[in-house]
Amino acid sequence: MNLNRIDLNLFAVFDAIYTAGSLTKAADVLCITQPAVSNSLARLRDMLNDPLFVRTGHSMTPTPVAQNIIGPARDALSLLRKSVQDSHTFNPETAEKTFHFATRDLFEASLMPRLLANLQTRAPKIAITNFELSRSAVVSAMASGSLDFFADSSTFTDPHLCKHQFAQDRFVVMARKNHPDLRNGIDLETFLRLGQINVSHRRSDPGPIELALDKIGKRRKIVLRGQHFLTIPSIIVKTDLIACIPYHLAKHYDLSFYEMPFDVPPVEHYLYWHVSADHDHAHIWMREQILEVARQFNHH
Repeated sequence: MNLNRIDLNLFAVFDAIYTAGSLTKAADVLCITQPAVSNSLARLRDMLNDPLFVRTGHSMTPTPVAQNIIGPARDALSLLRKSVQDSHTFNPETAEKTFHFATRDLFEASLMPRLLANLQTRAPKIAITNFELSRSAVVSAMASGSLDFFADSSTFTDPHLCKHQFAQDRFVVMARKNHPDLRNGIDLETFLRLGQINVSHRRSDPGPIELALDKIGKRRKIVLRGQHFLTIPSIIVKTDLIACIPYHLAKHYDLSFYEMPFDVPPVEHYLYWHVSADHDHAHIWMREQILEVARQFNHH
């Protein structure tokens, strides 16, 4: 038997006939015509090579084959109904689901702790995975279902993705306490003179600090180019290097930070998800949790 050719609607008709005991009553239950029920039964008889029901007076008596398959058929139909119902509802208190994120260390350090704290009370069976993924692989990963959310501080456009700016931050200059060159704060001349740590996931393309300096015809002195903001404090505390990092990360460390001595555009954080998940109830719920945490993030 080729399972790909089975019409699952036939088993719904089969269940109705078995329960009602007649083709006419089954037609009433299914809200279809009696000839349509007869046609479906004929197809199922041919597929299973068994009459399934024999007429006894005014009722239809199931054959042994029908009696053997009614239990599994009803279980399968119940599972299908539940699957359809579950796709239109989401109960975070009981849902068992893992959401897959691809975010930078900034998101993981700043928003993830608050998000997880909320989930532990609101959705105790929800889990999160977060892994590194190149931007070029985001769309295919979302299309395959292996990735739910991508967060980035820069924006890109793809017709298969939805996006939302969920947070905004600003750059500040971080330095160790009692830095000998920063007793009176920091001006542009001092900023350009001091060695700096630059964080970038791009190998050579200019970042927002470089672009802002280009506008005023200046260049800074980069001593270390790294990939992760979270490594900066451990380096700064032992050196006279400085770094430009987002304020909402800088404020968590027992280090000094100063406002930028020149204009730099704000850091905008975007959340991305695949268009196929835009109306999924579980996905909508998780987006709401992220945005709620992000609003707290923006107000501090």
